[in-house]
Amino acid sequence: MPLHTVRQPIQDPAMPTSSHVADSPTNERVLTVTQLTAQLKGVVEGKFSEVWVAGEISNFSRPQSGHCYFTLKDDAAQLRGVIWRGTASRLKFNLEDGLEVVCRGHLDVYPPRGSYQLVVEQIHLQGVGALELALRKLREKLGQEGLFDADRKQRLPTFPRRIGMVTSPTGAAIRDFLEVLRRRWRGVEVFVFPVRVQGDGASTEIADSIRMANQLKPPLDVLVVGRGGGSLEDLWPFNEEAVVRAIAASHVPTVSAVGHEIDVTLADLAADVRALTPSEAAERVVPSSQDVAELMRSLHTRLQTALKSQATTLRSRLDALASRPALARPLDTVHNLSRQIDDFAARLHTAANIGFRDKQSRLAAVSGKLETLSPLSVLGRGYSVTQDHQTGQVITSARRLRQGQSIQTRFAEGTAISTVGKIEKT
Repeated sequence: MPLHTVRQPIQDPAMPTSSHVADSPTNERVLTVTQLTAQLKGVVEGKFSEVWVAGEISNFSRPQSGHCYFTLKDDAAQLRGVIWRGTASRLKFNLEDGLEVVCRGHLDVYPPRGSYQLVVEQIHLQGVGALELALRKLREKLGQEGLFDADRKQRLPTFPRRIGMVTSPTGAAIRDFLEVLRRRWRGVEVFVFPVRVQGDGASTEIADSIRMANQLKPPLDVLVVGRGGGSLEDLWPFNEEAVVRAIAASHVPTVSAVGHEIDVTLADLAADVRALTPSEAAERVVPSSQDVAELMRSLHTRLQTALKSQATTLRSRLDALASRPALARPLDTVHNLSRQIDDFAARLHTAANIGFRDKQSRLAAVSGKLETLSPLSVLGRGYSVTQDHQTGQVITSARRLRQGQSIQTRFAEGTAISTVGKIEKT
């Protein structure tokens, strides 16, 4: 809409003032600021209802309201931008100054300031995708906490009896897993924890189910977490921090079975074992019954061979022992020992007799000597022994006698008691 500028000329005081040089503007030709801004708003927002803009983020801020405000600039110009809280909450990466981004949105005119801004509805990083950047940053963060360390990994049981699986109940993953499980091994209980495996809220369901699986009584032997293949966006719940932490905190050995081979999710890194597909997870979780049967047959053959070899060796040793005289004629040794005992007994009897006779002879000689020296023998030759009758003390001298003393005289045969009447001392 064309604009007209009206200037009023300077009047000479001598000139009459009853007439005007130019006409005054009419109300239809003059717009208020609000009216003009409204017309611009309609034109701008109608013309740029959807636009892609590339630039560098600067002056970024995110107040408590949750909205994001920033300036999008290049070498020659800049544009104010805003991301409302609902859109900002779905971002997979953190915005910061210096990021090169591509934004999709629409232009919005803000009448109170007479400015326009880009209302961003979708934003991507230039060079590195948003998901890749978010994945890289989260991986570094959780890796520094030790959630991916090898020394945290648990070993899977060889023969599990109770198996849990966190996955979609309608997807191909559970069907493939159960089919391989039935084909390889029977006699196990499978507990399915149904969850969404993609989209908003999927990560929360997966993390909650992992925690629930760890609370089962009796406990599970192993837990499988996974889904079928898909794009990075489809697999993104398995890169969410809540899921990774739940897997790392699981005391039940965990297998990550996200159906992809090239990309590695953070769930793969946190799990105790990574399987490329749910089918491979079943192969890792349970043994093959055919392999076990073949192993049993092989062990039976090896055991049988070992037992035969050992029996042959023991038989040879037994034959060698049996050929020894001690085992071939065991009574010979007994007879020899019995004969030696008899010999020892005879020799002992002979030695005892000789010793006895020797001792007897020596005793007889000593007895003869004692008999010769015995006082009784002296008495037999006519001698006697005088003793004090009261004390029994032998009296060898008349000087030890006193008149009236009672004495006892012992002869070879008999004893006489007398009283001393007279003492003669020589």
